Parts: sequence; C-alpha cells; structure tokens
Amino acid sequence: MSEDFKEQLRKYSEGSLPEDERAEVERELEKLEAYQVYLDELMEQEDQQTPQRFINKPELSEKSASKKAEKTATRKEKKIIRRGKWKARFANTFTVLAFVLAFTVISTIITAVFYNSGDRVDRYRDVLISAVAVSRPNTSLNLNANGKFFFRMEYSGRLMKQIGSEQVDVGSYSSPFLMGLGGVGKYNWTDHQSGNTGSFNFNYPQAAQGTSGQRSDAQEWERLEMLPEGTVAEAYLSLDRLYSTDELLKKLEPLNVLPVWFAVDGGLAADERSLSTLLGFPYQPLWHAEDMTVREISSEKWGWFGKVTSSTSSSPSVESYGSGELREQNFIETLQLLQKYKTITRNAAPFLKVEESLSYLEEHGIHLYGAVITGPVKELLKLQKDPWVSNIRIGEVRLWNWRD
Repeated sequence: MSEDFKEQLRKYSEGSLPEDERAEVERELEKLEAYQVYLDELMEQEDQQTPQRFINKPELSEKSASKKAEKTATRKEKKIIRRGKWKARFANTFTVLAFVLAFTVISTIITAVFYNSGDRVDRYRDVLISAVAVSRPNTSLNLNANGKFFFRMEYSGRLMKQIGSEQVDVGSYSSPFLMGLGGVGKYNWTDHQSGNTGSFNFNYPQAAQGTSGQRSDAQEWERLEMLPEGTVAEAYLSLDRLYSTDELLKKLEPLNVLPVWFAVDGGLAADERSLSTLLGFPYQPLWHAEDMTVREISSEKWGWFGKVTSSTSSSPSVESYGSGELREQNFIETLQLLQKYKTITRNAAPFLKVEESLSYLEEHGIHLYGAVITGPVKELLKLQKDPWVSNIRIGEVRLWNWRD
C-alpha cells in the first residue's frame, strides 16, 4: 500500500478529504473490501485444509508465517477503513439532522412573525367566522388558531346553534393555512339534520308553496302542536313579502321569541335560489376590528426589555328590536371583508356568491324574505294566525331551557 493512499485513508477517516477524492477513495475501498472477502474465503479454506497438528509446530515454514502476517495487516487496514467509513456516515447524518433542526426553528420563527404581524391571526379567524355566519342559517363558529411548523396554521373549533336560550353544539370545523393561503374547510356535523340545511329552505314571496322532499306547511303546524309545552324549538319562517330589517324586528317584538338569523334577497333568479346559495346575517351583528372603539390601553413590563400591552374595546350598541340601518351596514361591511379575502371565503363557503350579491345589495338595498327564530313552542304556535308568516319549517327541538 503506497504512502499516498495511506495518507488519503487517514484524511478520509478524519472527514477532511475533498468530495472528489472521497468518492475515488470509496471506490477503491469497495474494491479492497471485495478483495478482502475473497481473501478471507481462501484463508478459511486453507485453515480448514491444514491439519491441526502442524499449526503449533516449530518447523512452520517461513512462507506460512509471512502469509499470516499479511493477513493480520490486511485485517487491521480493513478495520481502519471501516472505522473511517462509519465516521463519514455519522458526520453526514449529523449534518442533515442539524440542517433539519435549524430549518424547523427558522420556519417556526417566520411563521409566528407572519401570522402575528398585521393581526393576520385575528383577521383570518374573522373571515372564516363571517363566511359561515352569512351562508348557514343560525350557525355560529368558535375558532382557535393553532400554530404549526413549516409556515402552517390550523383553525379549528365548534359549530353552534341557538336553540331556546342555549347554544347547542352541532359539529366541528377546521381549516388549514399555508402562510396566507387557506385550505378547504372541513365540516363534521354531529347529525345529518344539522349539516343538511337544505331540509329547512325558505319560500320566496309569491313562490309556489312546498318543495319536493319537505313537509307541507299544515304538517309542520301539526308537528309543532304535538310537541310538549315544556320544549323549545327552532323555526324557519318564510315571509309574505320583502321586509326591511326594522319592519321585521317590529313584527317579532311582541312575541316571546329570540330572532337569530335573517335571509336576505341577494338578487338571484327564482330557479337559482336554494339553501346552497343562501345569504343572510345573524341577529347579533358580526363586529369587526374596525367597528370596535378602544376605551382603555394599559401596558405592563415583562422581563428586562419587553412589555405586554392590553386594551379594552367596546362594540356599537344596538336596540333589541331596532337599529336596522346599523345592522344592514354591518352586513355590507361583512360582505366587503369576504370579498377582500376571496380564497378563504370560497374554501369556507363554496356556494356563496359574494361579488354578485354585494353589487346587487349596494344598488337595491337590503330586503328580507325569511327569518330563523327560536323560543317556547307555545309562542311559536301564535305565528299560525299571523298573515305575514307564509310558511314555517321546524328545525331543532330541545327540552325547556328558556329564560325570559
């Protein structure tokens, strides 16, 4: 073995050999390893053929001693070579692991900075909550943001319905995010009825009464009459004409019920109007960051150089059975928010036609043709004699939980 090759082996075992020379040495090592395997096989055969009685005899030939010395030297070289190869493998492995760890730490920092700058976490949450609220009657969404590695974020939470005086859990929702790109939202309903909102369609004024697959109006009233008095229910009301928000609220004021959602005429043709294209707004306005008034700001020192700032804000006040203009303006601002974040909106509410509806509403104003209310069954039965209710569909029913 030449001195140059020995020097290359030493550098190879230390991991300081250049890449091109390392590849050449590894090729030579593979050849040597193949030679060594073959040599070992020959030596084993020779050992097996040599009688045991000649092994320890003093007259062992000088040639056999030389072969034995060569074999010992070869084994030592092989051991050194193998040690060098494993050192190189460990060095490469540690390099890869260090790179992955560094990338994970850096991506985590970038992810935190990206989502927390410009209030993106709260803004994306607001868009998802608003998209569900305006496209699904009497459905609200409570969301939490969970930071992930590699520039990802996941929003997840519970889908709720107002039944009587209580918020009822009807399912879950989750949406993945990669930086500012929202993924397709996933709905998991606790039962088929909660997810199949098409079961509770509204009838547009002057439209044909009753649709395929639904109970007739008379059957719905009969079902309501058969419910025990100590129950509360959710009712989908179709109106006899288009109403302004203030007009409809005044109609509901004498009743001991709670309005929860209003169906808005978005300008769709009669043959396009279905629950998959529903548009409306909840009774409780969807206040956004721009609507809040900051009342108080306080800061507290944290650590040696940092501080934590907190603020107290309040939303505009609304009358229980009034403030129609304020409610309608809040609805328009909500649609404008959804229009700004088209991709996130489309993934949360794929059938929502925001641009077309917003353009129509800004030109013609907001008119309501349906409403969702909830309350005691005996109060809902009073609507049977009101001419402004053209049709009713009964949704969820619960045991008594009403608080006047």
